[in-house]
Amino acid sequence: MTRANAAIAPAVRDRITPATEVATTVAGVRFRSNWSELRAPRVGTSAAVAGGTMVSLAPGLLPRTPSAQAIVTAVVVLIGLAVAAVVRMMLRWARFGVERLPRVPVAVAAVLLVGAAMGYAEHWQNTLRAAMGVGGIGPGYWVQWLAWTVPIVGVVVAIARGVRWAVRRLGRVRSVAAGVALVVAGQMVLVPTVVEWRRGAYAAANSYVDPDLVQPDSPTRSGSPVSMASWPSLGAQGRRFVAGTPARTVRVYVGLNSAADLDARVALAVRELERTGGLQRRNLVVTVPTGSGWIDSDAAKGLDARFGGDVALVGLQYSDAPSWVTFVFGRAAAEESARALFRAVEQRISTLPEPPKLYIYGQSLGALGGSAVFADDADQDRRTCGALWAGPPAAQARHGRAMVLANASDPVVRWSPSLLWRAPDLTGTRPDAPVPQWIPVVSFLQTSADLLGALDAPAGHGHRYGVDQGTVLPGC
Repeated sequence: MTRANAAIAPAVRDRITPATEVATTVAGVRFRSNWSELRAPRVGTSAAVAGGTMVSLAPGLLPRTPSAQAIVTAVVVLIGLAVAAVVRMMLRWARFGVERLPRVPVAVAAVLLVGAAMGYAEHWQNTLRAAMGVGGIGPGYWVQWLAWTVPIVGVVVAIARGVRWAVRRLGRVRSVAAGVALVVAGQMVLVPTVVEWRRGAYAAANSYVDPDLVQPDSPTRSGSPVSMASWPSLGAQGRRFVAGTPARTVRVYVGLNSAADLDARVALAVRELERTGGLQRRNLVVTVPTGSGWIDSDAAKGLDARFGGDVALVGLQYSDAPSWVTFVFGRAAAEESARALFRAVEQRISTLPEPPKLYIYGQSLGALGGSAVFADDADQDRRTCGALWAGPPAAQARHGRAMVLANASDPVVRWSPSLLWRAPDLTGTRPDAPVPQWIPVVSFLQTSADLLGALDAPAGHGHRYGVDQGTVLPGC
């Protein structure tokens, strides 16, 4: 041992604490390692991860894929970590000795709680899947879930730490200035760019022509060679609607590109009803589409069965964006379009010596648009033979004598900000699967997550409805 080492050794030896702590000096820099603390995360971190995971695994309405569940878990855990960081900072300001709390027992408790939550989540998922005729889950599900969750959380945490490091390097004043500059740049450049990009994507999806679809050649369909609404102008959803079966049903559809504005589209729809012979049918159904212009093919088949083919269906596209986008940013368009079409059809058939019986149908956002046609319930009963609303968002559609189809497992029907503090009103919903117990805040988060997969459920569950959308339409 050299003299330098001999001089350093006593100092190093004096700083070593039994079993847990090691301190040494290299090139004048002291390094300290506390092995017990290295093996366990902070108390707040353990609590945040355990709490977030348990909330994300609470019973939901619909089966979830491992990746979908991982995204939900990652988001809730990240929220928990952010809250834990704020609480930790406040406790430090208050000089509360949070770091003195035992880490290992808290970490062990967190692991046990997460394991219990996974076990109960698997039981609930398998119960739901059995009720909906979907295969159960097992250990492989949780392996995939973990493989998705950990990287998502890790990447976001790394980004957050990078931002914190940058803030420390820049200082508070320059960090605030940089943040303001980023916000302004986002408002002026990023947001408009994203909006235009999404608009372009919606327009492209609406223009896409499915090569598997065959243009109808029957004069009783819009989009046929003799139609005043051309095949390309109908949009992707309109083309699917008019190409559907059974062939005996008159189907009129006017797309966004079929005419210049709403008034022109409404007038074209009425002329198409005249041309196709729809006004000579004994029954006429105004079908209000969803946001993207979709009319459920099962509903059309059910309406055909309900009236034995002696029916004309007419629909008018008011948006090419998904329903949730239209619901948030353009709900008025759905209501205005439905009112304009129904009023024009109503006026036209009032001039006929033997007018067809008039009905109205709408699913999802179409249900809200359709119910907006009527000023009150009595008005609805006077102006229609019958109305049917399937899966109305937040159960907001007007009832009157209308038939309302709402699956208990449909998150679209249940979702509302009031879920944060109040249990949903399930009156009128049909029990199609087990319903989870309402929990403040947690049920809102779970229902919000289930919205993403509402249309992925099997027929008769979630936001998927069948031919009964037509067959149970009430009569005069």
